[in-house]
Amino acid sequence: MLLSDDLLLNFKRCERRAFLDLYGDRTEQTSEKDFLQKLRKENQRQIQEYLGQRPYHEPAAADWETCAAETEALMAAGVECIYRGVLLYHFDQWPGTPVEQLTLVGKPTVLLRQAGPSRWGKWHYRPISVKLGQKPKPEYKLVAMFHTFLLEAIQGRSPRLTQLILRARRPHRVDVDLWADKLQETITDCINLLLPELEPEVFISRQRCHLCSWHNHCYAIAQADNHLSLVPGVTPNRYESLQGIGVNTLESLAQTSPKHLGQHLGADIAMQLQQQARAIVHQEVVWRINRPNKTQPIPQGSVELFFDIEAEPDRNVDYLLGVYLVDHQNQREKFYGFVAETLEEEGKIWQEFVEFVTQFPEAPIFHFSPYERDTLNRLGKKYGTPPQQLQKIVGRLMDIHQWVTKYLVFPVESYSLKALANCLGYQWREQGVSGDQTVCWYDQWLETGDRQLLEAIVRYNEDDCRATHHLKQWITSFLESQQKTMVLS
Repeated sequence: MLLSDDLLLNFKRCERRAFLDLYGDRTEQTSEKDFLQKLRKENQRQIQEYLGQRPYHEPAAADWETCAAETEALMAAGVECIYRGVLLYHFDQWPGTPVEQLTLVGKPTVLLRQAGPSRWGKWHYRPISVKLGQKPKPEYKLVAMFHTFLLEAIQGRSPRLTQLILRARRPHRVDVDLWADKLQETITDCINLLLPELEPEVFISRQRCHLCSWHNHCYAIAQADNHLSLVPGVTPNRYESLQGIGVNTLESLAQTSPKHLGQHLGADIAMQLQQQARAIVHQEVVWRINRPNKTQPIPQGSVELFFDIEAEPDRNVDYLLGVYLVDHQNQREKFYGFVAETLEEEGKIWQEFVEFVTQFPEAPIFHFSPYERDTLNRLGKKYGTPPQQLQKIVGRLMDIHQWVTKYLVFPVESYSLKALANCLGYQWREQGVSGDQTVCWYDQWLETGDRQLLEAIVRYNEDDCRATHHLKQWITSFLESQQKTMVLS
């Protein structure tokens, strides 16, 4: 059996993905998303910045066995730095598993020569993993420990230091003593899962699955089975608890006694999940059971503004501030997109946005999610907007998402703007496009100057603003009609 660091990383993130990578039908995979390709390019730039002017050697072979042999030859020669080396070691067995032959393969970003004896002489090597993440995630540390383990087997001693280099360039030390046992356990668990070729159950995670090439395949299975992971609020731990009491389907969750559910999940969580399941089964929007006693009405204005931002977080720029103006008094609607055509124009579009919204001092500014509020405060400070003027703008912000989560339950799998607006009949002109794709388009615009890409981003942003308007109008009507019904009853 062959176990690579990539397979082990995917196993830690999703056991099913590791299984499909090994045994799955490749025709069920989708092509790699543009956003993942963008991340790879950014990671490559990050690696080149780390290497800087440091001279390095790089194995030339394409296959693992030959590349591993070249890497060992470079280590034996005592070169200072090895880039894209391959560490490979064969084991006759692995404790706790039935495997008789195991080959472990690792690809550390860099191997650096250090003083201290090894089988090569008075030097040894330590691994450096350069990752694009912001935080030293456990799976990153596990893979770094995997490289350390292989190095110890190959060079005859453990490195003194194992490091992660992340986006902020600050190195993070990996505690070898702490992660050694965890690595052994993870390898054992991975082998025992993959060796019998028994396919793990589907579980759709909103945070981790959307970029996976197996997502469409797994999602189709989950939909066909009405899988509980499609219910907002059902986490892996809660799913395990539900299975333990025989609740395995959407319908059974909707019908099980709330008291019985509450004994295992807690009363509030049980009520939340059951109401969500019932909303999906019956395909209806309903009052949230645990909503506040008094319903706060959504503000109205003769002029209303609907606001959405497009940002490129890796370049730390907010490049599009979109505003959809609805003038009820003059029956006029118009979209205004303040676009930074270069990275240096962020300050320019910020001033244009401030001047525009200041023209309508009484207009509420509707948005969806806390990001807009946080960004306005940050941009205002960054570009020296007078605090009083900034506060007047920020004070008019109205987050529609708060009305949804406080008062209503929708028959949706996610409480994103797109899922809610789609549920209410609103459709984006750019079908199948996500915010991740617009980030890729903006990068491509900066590289190519293809204005069609910029126009597509603006259309997408306008649809986000219009969707916020559509959702606001629908919720306003719903709240008003329900309040009238309650008064009459």
